[in-house]
Amino acid sequence: MRVRAAVLRESGGPEPYADSRPIEVTELHLDPPGPGELLVRVRAAGLCHSDLSVINGSRPRPLPMALGHEAAGEVVEAGEGTGFETGDHVVLAFVPSCGDCERCVAGRPALCGPGAVANGKGTLLGGGMRFRADDGTRPYHHLGVSAFAEHIVVSARSAVKVDPEIPFEIAALFGCAVLTGAGAARYSAQVQPGESVAVLGLGGVGLAALLMAKAAGASTVVAVDVVPHKLELATQLGATHAVAGGTGAVEQIRELTGGGAEKVIDTTGVAPVLRQAYDATRSGGTTVSVGLPDPQAQLTLPALSLVAEERTLRGSYLGSCVPRRDVPRFIEMYRSGALPVDRLLSHRIELDEINEGFDRLHEGTAVRQVVVL
Repeated sequence: MRVRAAVLRESGGPEPYADSRPIEVTELHLDPPGPGELLVRVRAAGLCHSDLSVINGSRPRPLPMALGHEAAGEVVEAGEGTGFETGDHVVLAFVPSCGDCERCVAGRPALCGPGAVANGKGTLLGGGMRFRADDGTRPYHHLGVSAFAEHIVVSARSAVKVDPEIPFEIAALFGCAVLTGAGAARYSAQVQPGESVAVLGLGGVGLAALLMAKAAGASTVVAVDVVPHKLELATQLGATHAVAGGTGAVEQIRELTGGGAEKVIDTTGVAPVLRQAYDATRSGGTTVSVGLPDPQAQLTLPALSLVAEERTLRGSYLGSCVPRRDVPRFIEMYRSGALPVDRLLSHRIELDEINEGFDRLHEGTAVRQVVVL
């Protein structure tokens, strides 16, 4: 079949993207699904900094690449041995966990070895590539999903069946923003009732972390960002304090939390901000790094503090979640009102507006944008 898809041919181009048009919406051939794969009609796909980092070149990927990794859609055709049926509504996760490697067996599918290899090579979990251009070349897959397309073929290991009553544009958020942010608060930081929490960076991931911190019973939640309207939204969503990012932010967090927050979550992917997050964490506390820094970025810390203050610094990929367990769990929290992630959806756009959407993401003027297909 032929589908329209958003393809990045060169990275590191000039901004604004509305003028340079690094992403081309074009028609591609899409091969049918093989064993263990699904043909999915994409109904909604979110714009994320992980996409932007490929566009701006800070995270090199093989090109050309059909972008997008946060999505929800409907199964059109199921290959042999998938366990899915035509008509199933699915959320797609950006790590296709094989289920058999050492990390998957240990309950850490975000660290799946074969999944990481496939994602790095730009293929599906089984090693195949399903898009084909008219000249015979095959655009690579982005994180096993390539969600900015009308239809896609994915490994069934990338898909989680969800309640069809959940609107697609809301369901899509659970594939990355909610898993990554809410999971970081619940599993990586392990926020407990009565604790103080600070969240640095208030995009979709950061606000999802904030919502989970509130749901977990945190008594003090400090929201930090450089964009005023995001601070305002964070306050509406339950932050007890809003702090402007930059110079002086660490001192304000420490003052508001009586010497530093017990749990600090950095979602910016900026090494100097991660250092601020560490400095804003009290002795005995935990600093969680969620955002993806530039591969060349380095972090310098006072080594003595790790021992003398019993500090913990840990990374969090996919929120340390198990998608097949946690997507339904977090959706149930959303339905109960405990996790109002619909408030994170700031823009609904069309596929042809995708370059303009990434300008908004780069400028920080959007929280979570969703391409509705």
